[in-house]
Amino acid sequence: MIANLRTLPIVERIRLVEDIWDSIAADQVVLPITDEQRAELDRRLDAYESDGTKGRVASEVIADIRRRL
Repeated sequence: MIANLRTLPIVERIRLVEDIWDSIAADQVVLPITDEQRAELDRRLDAYESDGTKGRVASEVIADIRRRL
């Protein structure tokens, strides 16, 4: 089956991977997080809330990334 996938054009393989990823994301509710993951999420949320900085506009972040490329 994997060998058959190589016969597909790259654009179709990428679309297939995106579809698979979307299906995983839709089902992520059934994936439990570990205690370590929960602790890390709590730590990041606490840092975000105590920082006072609400982040940056997405277009600014994207522009910075493009400048670095």
